[in-house]
Amino acid sequence: MPKKKILMPLPSYGFDPTEASISWKIIQAAGHEVVFATVDGNRAYADKLMISGEGLDPWGFIPIIRKLKAIGLLLRANKDAREAYQQMQQTSAFLQPLNFEHISAQDFDGLLLPGGHDKGMRPYLENQTLQQLVAEFFELSEDDIRHKPVAAVCHGVVLAARSISKKTGRSVLYGRKTTALTWSQEKTAWNLTRYFARFWDPLYYRTYAEAPGEPNAYRSVEHEVTRALEQPEDFISVATTSSDYKLKTQNIARDSGNDSRPAWVVRDGNYLSARWPGDVHTFAQSFVKLLDDKEKISPISSA
Repeated sequence: MPKKKILMPLPSYGFDPTEASISWKIIQAAGHEVVFATVDGNRAYADKLMISGEGLDPWGFIPIIRKLKAIGLLLRANKDAREAYQQMQQTSAFLQPLNFEHISAQDFDGLLLPGGHDKGMRPYLENQTLQQLVAEFFELSEDDIRHKPVAAVCHGVVLAARSISKKTGRSVLYGRKTTALTWSQEKTAWNLTRYFARFWDPLYYRTYAEAPGEPNAYRSVEHEVTRALEQPEDFISVATTSSDYKLKTQNIARDSGNDSRPAWVVRDGNYLSARWPGDVHTFAQSFVKLLDDKEKISPISSA
């Protein structure tokens, strides 16, 4: 497979370490190059709570005992992701990222958008220069049928949903099938932390909270992404008839390099999406396959 150059934009702070580093590791291992970019050209930092797990327990605000972890061990990144993040931090590509302002989609063969729920994600999700760049990837033809490969996971799908096509004036996801962090997943993590763990910071797991008068879950990932689609049915959740349905929807089990059963990944042509860190091994492996897919068809598939 010819070596390809993949762009991975990141926020200055707050990205999910699993979604970025496992994707980086798998893409690099396949022989491709990952190029990072940030809003100011300075290195990015992952959500530190998702790395250490400190501060995710009921005593997490107490300096002396905050290093004792219980719920934090459940919620933080797995060992393989923490190790991958440490490796990624040592690379010149990560330490010397490009600036959003100095990038053209024409210089890359694909785009991967990680997510994260920390409030530090907001400048990344709201950056209009980055949104225009994302739209370019969806508008540039890789061949006579499809746009350049794009992959988005978790809140990365929100960034795609907010990216407006110059050709249509609509979201680049309009008319496409996608998945993303579901409201069930977001609500489960939110309830766990606001009631039992990080109760002093009840909105930690909500990147955006509803304003007065807005319906419940209006600012959730699933609901925002769905509003950008042509029809609500284009948001693809795990079907009850899917194999391993319970494993995929229990919001606990995560996939691994050799076990894709817990994962849920949706492909629509050259666009690939996934829900959360528990999908990311399968997500990144699927993206590598997409990069070398020469079919002249726009398949819609899920796994």
